[in-house]
Amino acid sequence: MTAPILRSLAELRTKTNEWHRNGETIGVVPTMGALHEGHLSLAQAAKEGCDRVIVTIFVNPKQFNNPEDLANYPRTEHEDAKKLAPYGVDAIYVPDPHEVYPDGFSTTVSVAGLTDMMEGPFRPGHFEGVATVVAKLFLQTQADRAYFGEKDYQQLLVVRRMARDLNIPIEVIGCSTVREPSGLAMSSRNLLLSPEGLRVAERMNNVMRHVADGLATGKDFAPLAQEAKENLLQAGFSEIEYIDLRCAETLENLSKASKPARLFVTAWAGGVRLIDNIPVNPV
Repeated sequence: MTAPILRSLAELRTKTNEWHRNGETIGVVPTMGALHEGHLSLAQAAKEGCDRVIVTIFVNPKQFNNPEDLANYPRTEHEDAKKLAPYGVDAIYVPDPHEVYPDGFSTTVSVAGLTDMMEGPFRPGHFEGVATVVAKLFLQTQADRAYFGEKDYQQLLVVRRMARDLNIPIEVIGCSTVREPSGLAMSSRNLLLSPEGLRVAERMNNVMRHVADGLATGKDFAPLAQEAKENLLQAGFSEIEYIDLRCAETLENLSKASKPARLFVTAWAGGVRLIDNIPVNPV
């Protein structure tokens, strides 16, 4: 059965207040819609870990630094609701914009340090938009646990730090990236790829795995990163914005896999900006 779609905070609070009175735990899966198997795996994890599950769908204008990206972002609310039906979620919260950003809204949440590298310089204001809307969704849903995919790993750490620093009583849980058989990380942006762009994008994971294999033997990162850049360009990527090896906990730069790490790659294929990361175990 399709879960009810709630559009106002009043409707949402009627549900959450009742659930909390009954002693039930609430899980939330914040999304911007255009749901794929990755999102659905988060709904499944939330259902397994909580009594009640809310999936939020809100295309957040504050986390887009490019108006064209905002305009082009796929909006598939009714299809999303159908996809969620088999997972037994209890509510789909699709707030009207004024429920999130009412007239006169003038507060921004920012997280220093973790946002200064990788996505931060390339997408000015992005993480402020993420932190602000996620803080609001945490407080509006009154959830006990929140589920995020590790594909957006930097975002996951930013959200965790934000919730900790603001004493929002919620546990932020990271779930493994869901991938296509080719290894391509599932993403709503994949819908924008042409067939040729998709063929190029599917080569990213193999290049990343090659770097991870080299790191596992104790090799330095710098030459592996240079080789990876060349391989990606040869595969048809038009631009590589960064290839980074960073500590899995602090995002500090690493020259070797000396501690639990993540390998991050952001590159353009077929006019679409793709991001991915994989774990790298210490040598």
